[in-house]
Amino acid sequence: MIPTKADDEAQAYYVRNIRSVWFMASDIQLATGRNWYPEAHATARLLADGDVRTGAGLLAALSPQTAWWLNVELACEAYEAGTAGRHTGDSCSKANRILAGEDPVDVLPMGRKTGHFYRAILDPSDAGAVCVDRHAHDVAVGIPYGDWPRGLSTPSRYDLIADCYREVALQLGELPSTVQAVTWVAWRNSLAGVGTRGSRV
Repeated sequence: MIPTKADDEAQAYYVRNIRSVWFMASDIQLATGRNWYPEAHATARLLADGDVRTGAGLLAALSPQTAWWLNVELACEAYEAGTAGRHTGDSCSKANRILAGEDPVDVLPMGRKTGHFYRAILDPSDAGAVCVDRHAHDVAVGIPYGDWPRGLSTPSRYDLIADCYREVALQLGELPSTVQAVTWVAWRNSLAGVGTRGSRV
């Protein structure tokens, strides 16, 4: 695991890694990343009959270790049935509390991945939300960790990575969530062997 506190040199290294992946993104990957959270917002609104707060909360609660297509499927099923299933007890419990009317802010861990994911889906223009999942972490550190522990449940380590995305966003004139989404798409595609067209200068 990376340290919970990084010196200036280490933090600059993480920032460079994020920038490098941003600039290796193809035009298609760039567009996909830019549209990711606005489209997720529209999905949240649609699945919960216009109640984007509930929809975003369900998506976030049921997101851990879940592919996006399945995440959407589980959230739709939960909303339609009035109860969540096919996930861990903790995730289903959170989803059911949201379905019962609790504010997702009071249910989700707002300083961690699912809380930031909720914020970015609820409001794609939220300049503070940075969803640091395993791929966002690996982009910053520059190597795929695979099954190695990343320690993102430690607030200081999560905040360190999130702040690096915020720094890159500031440099690029973008939202941190946009930087995270674009680099996430480019990184995932590079791991899958999908080529990119090289640097945009």
